[in-house]
Amino acid sequence: MTQRVKEILGWYGGDNPGTLTNLARMLNHGKLGGTGKMVILPVDQGFEHGPARSFGPNPPAYDPAYHFQLAIEAGCSAYAAPLGFIEAAARDYAGDIPLILKLNDHDVLNDEADPDQALTGSVQDALRLGCSAIGFTIYPGSAHRLEMYGEIRARAEEAKRNGLAVVIWSYPRGSSISKEGETAVDVIGYAAHIAAQLGAHIIKVKVPASFILQAAAKKVYESTGIPISTPTERVRHVVQCAFGGKRIVIFSGGALEGEDALLQEVTAIRDGGGFGSIIGRNSFQRPKKEALRLLGTIMEIYAAGEK
Repeated sequence: MTQRVKEILGWYGGDNPGTLTNLARMLNHGKLGGTGKMVILPVDQGFEHGPARSFGPNPPAYDPAYHFQLAIEAGCSAYAAPLGFIEAAARDYAGDIPLILKLNDHDVLNDEADPDQALTGSVQDALRLGCSAIGFTIYPGSAHRLEMYGEIRARAEEAKRNGLAVVIWSYPRGSSISKEGETAVDVIGYAAHIAAQLGAHIIKVKVPASFILQAAAKKVYESTGIPISTPTERVRHVVQCAFGGKRIVIFSGGALEGEDALLQEVTAIRDGGGFGSIIGRNSFQRPKKEALRLLGTIMEIYAAGEK
């Protein structure tokens, strides 16, 4: 095990050996194994956005096995998905890649102002399927946020008791937050901190913009001169918000976009001390050959930062 991975594991002193082993499995797996960086393939978008919107651009992606194959061939650190997708192919690829079972999901058939997530999997499902971690989404800003915080606290306790790691998708949204505010730098930093306080080992947030939503926070940013003018500075600040950088913070790839813009974003994440990317639509919505090349380039960017 590399010194970098040992250092990261040392941040989680309250965890048992089983949980640390599963966290190490993800940190040591794939092309970035041992570097402390991660690239994870998440495929919860079929549930979250609908199958046609998610897989129509690349029809082979309707098949759950396709995503296992893509994550394995690309050398990803882990593969994350809801119960159905993992259950459909986990036996065929057992042991080939660390798995993260997404325990809650939301659909857009009733796109309410204050979204919530339904429990769609369990810790026992994750254990049965040989997963290394559970995943869970919270919506800071939603009217349902307090119930969601309570749910993940209980699920995280059960997961850790059974030796699993915890990944939290922390996505600010709800009637109290404007669309622009969902990626405001103060809000993203707050979301990362909330996830850390709820016991996450790995925190997934969106890449922050320069906008500041909260008036009280804006006064502090301006009076103290917190640097947030560049994407790299904003990433560094969000990582700092997660216990001074002692929690693994990875950043969402977002909707399908041009390759140059995506790679610029990845470079900013690397230079800002981010721990990696969780790239879904920007990989599985591309033809497989193109996706493998792109993921390889992303991993090279992160690896270059560790030399």
